[in-house]
Amino acid sequence: MSLVELIAQADERGLAASGLACLDRCVPLLGGDDDEALRPLWAGLADTGDWGAELVAARAKLGEGPEDDEASVLARRMLEAAPEDRGADALREWADACSVASLRIHRLLDPARDAGSVDDRRAGRTEGMPPLVAAELRRQITVLEVLAGHGQGGLRRALEVSVEGRRVLRAVVSRRARGRT
Repeated sequence: MSLVELIAQADERGLAASGLACLDRCVPLLGGDDDEALRPLWAGLADTGDWGAELVAARAKLGEGPEDDEASVLARRMLEAAPEDRGADALREWADACSVASLRIHRLLDPARDAGSVDDRRAGRTEGMPPLVAAELRRQITVLEVLAGHGQGGLRRALEVSVEGRRVLRAVVSRRARGRT
C-alpha cells in the first residue's frame, strides 16, 4: 500500500503519530539538542494527554531555531502547522503536509539527486530513489503500518523508528555543517 493510501486510512492516533514522527526526525534542523522536546506529545498519544498544551510547550522548548536554509524552514513550518486540536480532519492535513515536507527535507540533504517527484515517491513509484529519501519513505510507511496493526501498542515501535531517523538526520546535518566550514 502506498504512503498516500496509508495516510488516507489512518485513524486519529495514527495521523498524530505520523506527523509527530516526521517532525521528531527533523528536530536537528530546529536547533533542537533536546531529544526529549517532543516526548510529552508521544506520551500524550498513549494516554490521551492534553495535546494542545503539550504542543505549546514543545514549541517553546524548540524556540526560534535557525532558519538559514530551506530544510530548516520546512521543519519549522511542520512544528508551527501542528494543530492544537486532535480532530481527524486537521490531523490528516497536518500528517500529509509533514510527510511531504519531511521527504523534501531528506531530498535536500541527500547528496544523490532524485529524478522522481515527492508525489511519485509517496504514491509508490520508488525506482532510482536516493538512499536518504528511501529510508525516510520506509520510516513513514513503517510508522503508519505499525499503528494500523497494533494501535496504541504500536506507539513504542513508532517512536523507535523516529529516534533512529533523527540520529541519521543529525549525522547528515553534522556532516553537512563540517563541509561548510
